[in-house]
Amino acid sequence: MSWDLRINGGMLVDGSGRAPYRADIAVRDGQIVAIGRLSGTAARTIDADGALVTPGFVDVHSHFDGQATWDGALAPSSVHGVTTAAMGSCGVGFAPVRPTDHDKLIALMEGVEDIPGAALSEGIPWGWESFPEYLDVVDSIPHAMDLCAHVPHDCLRVYVMGERAVADQPATDEERAEMVRLLDEALAAGACGFTTGRSDNHRNNDGQPTPASEANEAELTALAAALRNHEHGVLQGVSDFNIADGPEPFDREFDLYEAMARAAGGHPMSVSLIQRVRDPDQWKRIVARVEGAHAAGLPMRMQVSPRPIGVLLGLDTTFHPFIGHPSYKAVAHLPLAERVAHLKKPEVRARLLKERPEAVAGDGSSVPPLVDALLQRIDEAAFLMFPLLDPPIYEPSANDSLAARAMHSGDGALAALLDALLDEDGHALIYFALFNYMGMNLDNVRSMLTHPLSISGLTDGGAHVGTVCDASFPTTLLSWWGRDRPEGRLPVPWLVRKLTSEPARFLGLHDRGLIAPGKRADFNILDFDNLRLHKPKLHADLPAGGKRFLQDATGYKATIVGGQVTLLDGILTGALPGRVVRKYGRPTAQVAPTP
Repeated sequence: MSWDLRINGGMLVDGSGRAPYRADIAVRDGQIVAIGRLSGTAARTIDADGALVTPGFVDVHSHFDGQATWDGALAPSSVHGVTTAAMGSCGVGFAPVRPTDHDKLIALMEGVEDIPGAALSEGIPWGWESFPEYLDVVDSIPHAMDLCAHVPHDCLRVYVMGERAVADQPATDEERAEMVRLLDEALAAGACGFTTGRSDNHRNNDGQPTPASEANEAELTALAAALRNHEHGVLQGVSDFNIADGPEPFDREFDLYEAMARAAGGHPMSVSLIQRVRDPDQWKRIVARVEGAHAAGLPMRMQVSPRPIGVLLGLDTTFHPFIGHPSYKAVAHLPLAERVAHLKKPEVRARLLKERPEAVAGDGSSVPPLVDALLQRIDEAAFLMFPLLDPPIYEPSANDSLAARAMHSGDGALAALLDALLDEDGHALIYFALFNYMGMNLDNVRSMLTHPLSISGLTDGGAHVGTVCDASFPTTLLSWWGRDRPEGRLPVPWLVRKLTSEPARFLGLHDRGLIAPGKRADFNILDFDNLRLHKPKLHADLPAGGKRFLQDATGYKATIVGGQVTLLDGILTGALPGRVVRKYGRPTAQVAPTP
C-alpha cells in the first residue's frame, strides 16, 4: 500500500472516550484509510512514538468572521489544536450587509468583541452582500483550519430593518419574513446555524444596544423555525438572564430561549453557562432550566469554559485601572518605557494613588461597565486579581492575589496593583478573574464541565484581542484538568471527547471528531507530559497596527488538517488546507457520559 501520510506508533485517544491504544494511521486524499500495525509506504511519515494522537479539536464558539477575510493562519486557535472552528457567535458578524452598513457592523464587532475597528476597517476586503457571497469570499482564502459559519442575528436585523434595528421597535410581519428568507438562503448555502445575543454587556462602540437584544419572541421563534427546513443547523444564544433582577425576569428571559428551542423542532441549542460576580448562584438556575428543557424533549446544551473568564490588565493592554487617572492620562501617549520611568517617580506615584479617577466605561469605551464598577471598588476587586506568571496558573490561591500582597505590605490594594503593573519593565500582566472564581477555586467549573448536558465552548477565538487569549482553552482543558490539577482531575479520553466528537456531532460534522477509517484526517500529536501554556504576549500584527494577545504552547508536536501538517513543534508550517465547511448531517446533541 502507498499513502500520503503515515503516523507511526502513537497512543490513539480516538475521540470516542475509550481507553488509548497503540496503532499506526494511514491517510490518503485527506481521509483516514487504515488503522493498526501498518507496513505500507507513505510520502510522509511522522513518528508518534511516546505521543498521544487525538482527533483535531472542534471549536463551537469563535469570532474569526473578520480575520478570516485577511488572515490564513487564524492564530491563536490554530496553535492550540483547533482544526475546525465555528464563527459568527453571539449574533455578531459581517453578512448579510449592505454597502452602506459596513461601518455599523464594524462598530458592533468592536464594541461587543473588542476587535479594533481600525484593524477591521483596513483588513476586511468586503466584496459581498449576501451570506452565500460572504461564504464564497472566505472560502477563496486558504486557511490553516476549516471554518463553519453561523448566521448572526445582528446582521439580519440591520440588513432588513436599517435604523429601526436599534430603535426599540418590533419587526413587522414583512420584516420577519424577510429575515427568515435570508436565514433560509444562508443555511442552504452552507451556514451551520443561527446565533443571537441578548447580553446587556454587549454594546456597539457608541454604547448602543445590539440589534438582536431588541428582538421579541415572535421574531426569535420565527428565525428558529427556519431550521426546520433543513437537516442541519444549530442555535446559539448569549444572555445575562437579567442578572440579580430576581427569579421572574430570569425565567421570562429563559422562556424566550426555550421557545426558540421548541420552534426549531429538534435542532440543538446552546446557551452560555458562567458563574457571574453579581449573582454567583445564577448558573445553578440555568442548569436547572436546561435540565427541565431536556426532560421535556428539547435538545438544549450549556457551553462552558475550563477556567475563570476574566481580563488581562497591563500598561499596554486595552484597559487597566489607571487609564481614568489624570496623572496617567497626561503620559498615556508616551512609549511604554517612558511611561514606566515616569510612574516610578515617588511624587508621581503618590499623586496617582490619591487621585479620584474618571469613569472609563460608557459610550465609545471598550471598558465593560462591570469592570469599571469593580475597579471603583478596588479593595474588593483585588481578591480576584493575580499576577500572571509564566507558565500561567489559572487556578491561583487567595494567597497569590493582589489583596494578599496589599495586606502584607500595608500600602493598600491600589498601590499593590500599581507596583504589580510596573513589574517586568511594564510588561507584567494582571489576571482579573471576573467570572467562574467566586469560591477562589474551580470546583464549580468542574461541576459545569462534567454535567452531562454541557459542551466545551466559549473560546472566543479572534475576539477580545487586547484583553484575553481564551483561544488557549483547549490546552488548559487537557493539561490542567487531565494532568496538573492537584485534586479532581478528569480522564484524558473523556477530555479529548469533549474537544472532538461531542462538538463535531453537535454541529452535524459527522465526518470528523473521531479517529476511524473514512473520517477526515484531522489530528493532534501531543507530547502530553510536556503540554503547557506560556504567558500571553501582545503583538502589533493586526491591520492598521492593531494589537492582540497571542499565547504559545509547548507540547503540540504536530497538528494535521485534511492530511496536511499545519503545525510542527508548536510552529505553523504555512500549509493552508482549511476551507469553509458547507456539508453537514443532522446535529446530534448527545448526553455526555459522566467521567
